[in-house]
Amino acid sequence: MLLELRIENLLLIERAELRLGPGLNAITGETGAGKTVLAHSLDLLMGGRARAQIVRPGAGEAYVEGVFETPAGLWDDPDLADLAERMPEGESELVLARRVAAGGRTSAYVQGRAANVADLRILGSRLLAFYGQHEHRKLTLASAQLDVLDGFAGEAHLRLRDRYREAHREVGAAESEIAGLREREGTRERDLDLMRFELEEIEAAGPDPSERDDLAAERSRLQHAESLRGAAGAAVARLSGEEDEGGASAALAAAESGLLALGGVDETLDALAGRLREAALEVADVASELRDYTEGIEAEPGRLEAVEERLAAIERLERKHGGSIEAVLEHADHCRAEIERLERAAELADELEARADAARERRAGFAAELTAARRAAAPELEAAVAEALGGLSMDGARLEVTLQPVDGGFATSGAESVELRVATNPGMPVSPLRDAASGGELSRIMLALSSLAGPGTGATRVFDEIDAGVGGATARAVGERLRELAAEGQVLCITHLPQVASQAGSHFRISKRIADGATIADVEAVEGEELVAEIVRMLGAERDDAAATDHAKELLAA
Repeated sequence: MLLELRIENLLLIERAELRLGPGLNAITGETGAGKTVLAHSLDLLMGGRARAQIVRPGAGEAYVEGVFETPAGLWDDPDLADLAERMPEGESELVLARRVAAGGRTSAYVQGRAANVADLRILGSRLLAFYGQHEHRKLTLASAQLDVLDGFAGEAHLRLRDRYREAHREVGAAESEIAGLREREGTRERDLDLMRFELEEIEAAGPDPSERDDLAAERSRLQHAESLRGAAGAAVARLSGEEDEGGASAALAAAESGLLALGGVDETLDALAGRLREAALEVADVASELRDYTEGIEAEPGRLEAVEERLAAIERLERKHGGSIEAVLEHADHCRAEIERLERAAELADELEARADAARERRAGFAAELTAARRAAAPELEAAVAEALGGLSMDGARLEVTLQPVDGGFATSGAESVELRVATNPGMPVSPLRDAASGGELSRIMLALSSLAGPGTGATRVFDEIDAGVGGATARAVGERLRELAAEGQVLCITHLPQVASQAGSHFRISKRIADGATIADVEAVEGEELVAEIVRMLGAERDDAAATDHAKELLAA
């Protein structure tokens, strides 16, 4: 059940808050007042796409929030397992929200936490079932008609269809791999030669991810060997005094000797003498390492050329196979896998054929079960729809469910297609929905079918002008049917018919006004005299029309 709906800066609506009740909730207003904005706000909560220029002019963003009563067992659904882990426990209400920036960027929230549109889509499909004029047209599509029959057949049937679809996907994947193998048979030897050559080239080079930096550092050192050796030798000479009489080491030794002569006289001077001794040792150690460095930098003949060649070989491999040593090594792994696959292509083809045969067998079994279930459900759906249409002022109308085998034996949803054919009047032959039903009749057929293949436990049904094209006694029948549906669960109905609106337990009116040169749509709950006035308006009369007021009161009382 949808408890509250909050809207900010969405098209004509600056700010609106609807506190919805159980049962039937009617939403009415003048044409163009913004009734469809409410439908669009619910579509946003269901993960629908934000239309261009949806943000109210002058506003930085639009915001929609829905507070739902959490249906029992919602988080037991395996498809919601990831979301369930992120939700706080024990919450009796579930909050979905959507924010749309003026630039088009959108953000989604579940229970106040950042989510993605896919989260809203999967949750919204379990909380809301939307029926609108687009669904009328969709009902004429074969795929939608198949979904109607499958939905009527029940949850167990839908789970069976899911298993069939999985087997069908497995068949397709295996057949695609087999076709790929056969397609490559003509180039198998050539591909093998290429893969083997590239793998041998990489293995011969034996590149290592850390090697490149080490080689680059060594090349730089070798290219500047003379300068490095000269600088190190000069430093040794200055420290050790090899060029002069003294040197840093001799100077430090002399200074230390002078201080030691007065050792024990002053603690401060003794401490400084100790530091001087440490400095002398450090200088001697550095001089020793510099000598080793000078001797070690003597490069073996041809070493620089060898380093240059090694780097060139690595760079050549990187250019060929992805731009990095890691990519080169990944290509080597790919070559090994491809070589193994191509070398055992015949064996692999046999394995794939066996896998495809097993999947085909499972698919055939599931398809037979689906066909049997659909054939059993079809007459039951026909009888149920005829009864429902009788209550919608279409007495004598009948539905015929036709199952036809699909070309090729199997399709995505089974071994047959479904066509719904209807005769809207007694004695008339049945014809396809798209040919036989007017807009109003299609609306009533949609209403009948929506009540038979319901949205599921806890879902709120939303009807967006499903009563289009009907009037008079038929409109009253549609309203009564909506009220009956509302006894099973919450229903929201956007309508322009007083016969429908008068059936509602809660009523919201949308009206337009001009403020500072801008059009604003206001949404308010109406009851009592204001509700009577709204029904009068829907009857096409003025507020002070006594006859229309009496008629409105009669509709509400009935």
